[in-house]
Amino acid sequence: MQAIAPPSQSFIRTTRPRLAAPFRLAPIQCVYRSDSVNFPNGVGLSRADWQSSCAILTSKVVSKEQPTEKPGSGTGSDGSADHIAAVNGHKTIDLNLVPITDKNKTDLAAADINNNNNRPQAKPLTITDLSPAPMHGSQLRVAYQGVPGAYSEAAAGKAYPNCEAIPCDQFEVAFQAVELWIADRAVLPIENSLGGSIHRNYDLLLRHRLHIVGEVQLPVHHCLLALPGVRKEYLTRVISHPQALAQCELTLTKLGLNVAREAVDDTAGAAEFVAANNLRDTAAIASARAAGLYGMNILADGIQDDSSNVTRFVMLAREPIIPRTDRPFKTSIVFAHEKGTSVLFKVLSAFAFRNISLTKIESRPHRNRPIRLVDDANVGTAKHFEYMFYVDFEASMADVRAQNALAEVQEFTTFLRVLGSYPMDMTPWCPSGGD
Repeated sequence: MQAIAPPSQSFIRTTRPRLAAPFRLAPIQCVYRSDSVNFPNGVGLSRADWQSSCAILTSKVVSKEQPTEKPGSGTGSDGSADHIAAVNGHKTIDLNLVPITDKNKTDLAAADINNNNNRPQAKPLTITDLSPAPMHGSQLRVAYQGVPGAYSEAAAGKAYPNCEAIPCDQFEVAFQAVELWIADRAVLPIENSLGGSIHRNYDLLLRHRLHIVGEVQLPVHHCLLALPGVRKEYLTRVISHPQALAQCELTLTKLGLNVAREAVDDTAGAAEFVAANNLRDTAAIASARAAGLYGMNILADGIQDDSSNVTRFVMLAREPIIPRTDRPFKTSIVFAHEKGTSVLFKVLSAFAFRNISLTKIESRPHRNRPIRLVDDANVGTAKHFEYMFYVDFEASMADVRAQNALAEVQEFTTFLRVLGSYPMDMTPWCPSGGD
């Protein structure tokens, strides 16, 4: 008996979040969908019903152009079917199309002649006409972590201008939003020039099956925000994302602020929290745009310790892009070996011998095998940590050098995965100077 494949996940329809007001857009949270699909106007309850209904709708439109059937053939005088029971064994839904009578056709033809309007012939609807958004349109839905006003939202706008930015309350949710077709892309931070790597996203890259399809570098310009009328000497606390607090530590000290530092989920969320709770003894470190969104004043502008403060974001998609050689590309991989770091030199040599530059190397603990005992008997007290190694190098997977290098790396490793081969961000660099 032939097995019936389950419906493809690409036909899952989801509800897109809407802005209730320009002030706030609530972040989405983790959502799981079933295989059943509901469409507006009652067009189908599953993928099979949906396709059947589209086929019926097409047949009704085509039937208008065909000669009227003879009496007794089961059709009405206008050529449409009186009743449709099932198609391919699936129950269908009467779409109640309004028949086009001869009088209607005459009126339409007369109107066309009078208005000198040559209208094209109506075309039958297809599956594409009823495809779930955004396949029917051109606007991309891009997930980011945080709330409106976050730097990640600005990075999403730089990576995909005119996109529909979808806020998520966690990095994990942004990954799932793309996997579940709620979003088309995710733009997430991977490293900062002052704070270093965002380790959580490195771990999530390995846990999920999304592909890196691009990168974008965003200058970060921090501001000290407080409610209107609050002065710096009134402050007893400053809240922000841990990375932002670390990037402004020296400047906060120079400002003479004897305040407690408290970490929260994101920068714009800190500004939103202060405004929503009317905290007149608390300041937030966030962007100038966040100040405008949440009605706060800027007490100090550009408080990052280094004006060359920049965060690198990666763009994630369900499918990889085709690598090319006509522009600078970067490739990201992750690998591991059961003998730990003893093969690291051999792996790196595979790139050095081919003059391939490495731009990043990051180690993360091997979660499935965190400890390796030194002696052969797997007993004793001498231990080493096991690691996964993330490497970025400047070459496209379409480059023969990169292909040969990875073929050699595979000989020395027990695990190797290409996270993505994507265009490098080649926008001109300028230090942060405000929005």
